[in-house]
Amino acid sequence: MQLREDVSLVDTDYGKVLLNGGTGEYWELNPTGGLILAALLEGSPTEEIIGTLCAEFEVDEDRAATDVAALLSALREARLVRA
Repeated sequence: MQLREDVSLVDTDYGKVLLNGGTGEYWELNPTGGLILAALLEGSPTEEIIGTLCAEFEVDEDRAATDVAALLSALREARLVRA
């Protein structure tokens, strides 16, 4: 997965911010969302990301899987990424 050419990614004190240069819209990701996005951009498998979330944030596997799927869906729906 990659960010679209017109999307910028910036690290902040509280997570990450995505800016769509074409529309001017931006999305702020909390630390969990930032971790998921970084792992997706690195090409990590979903199962590995879920395991990392469980270890880092002490959530159960179902919750972690739901969070990963929800963020991935939102990124695609907002047309911020291309797979």
